[in-house]
Amino acid sequence: MLLCIHMNITPDFKNRLLAGERLAGTFLNLGSSLVVEIAGCAGFDWLLIDQEHGVGGEDTLLHQLQAASATPAFPIVRIAANEGPRFKRALDFGAGGIMVPWVNNAAEAKAAVAAMYYPPRGVRGVMKFNRACEFGTGFADYSTQGHERLVLMTQIETAEALENVEEIAAVEGVDVLFIGPMDLTTSLGIQEQFTHPTYLAAVKRITDAARKAGKVTGILLLNPALLPMCQEYGITAVCLGSDGGHVNAGLRASAAAIKAAK
Repeated sequence: MLLCIHMNITPDFKNRLLAGERLAGTFLNLGSSLVVEIAGCAGFDWLLIDQEHGVGGEDTLLHQLQAASATPAFPIVRIAANEGPRFKRALDFGAGGIMVPWVNNAAEAKAAVAAMYYPPRGVRGVMKFNRACEFGTGFADYSTQGHERLVLMTQIETAEALENVEEIAAVEGVDVLFIGPMDLTTSLGIQEQFTHPTYLAAVKRITDAARKAGKVTGILLLNPALLPMCQEYGITAVCLGSDGGHVNAGLRASAAAIKAAK
């Protein structure tokens, strides 16, 4: 049994994920530990702490992961690039999983898998005194059983990735093919046209590839009206909106309501 202090990072989430349970998530890009805690208490199954486009760096990431630990939600970090040191830092800080942007082929997917795990499964640098393994106390279990609970999401968000999606899906250690709608539609020349036949065909190809390989598909949606698409295509790791989007919409609605009142 793993001894890690982070009670929300257990094999339970990964088991539910790989079993195809629909798990609700949201993107967090404001770099605020308070917002992470609020989101974690709001009922989401998982939180995506965004280090690619989001505000903040390693200085804020630690505090956000500490805040997530106070909630039931499972914390996943989107790193800025598919580079080993970025995996190492986020995982040592206590991330339960990593989302990797712009994975375009099987070789890049294999590099991501290698960066996730200690030898012999991968090439992650080893240091016992880190937050992920209770500062050494739980290292023996974490180092040998971490693969049973750490989650790797690879983003499919370019035309090149779409052409190689079957090979990416087949890479052992990839758990989720995560669709990036904005980048993917832009790459396909149909930016933000999320009901365009070309985009829907791409979604079907991705979900088919994931299903055939025994993997899961995820997606970020900005409009809840698109949620039925997830049911239709079998997308189960679903993120809806972001903290920045929710704050922006809420504040604008409040300001407009005051001005409109008579």
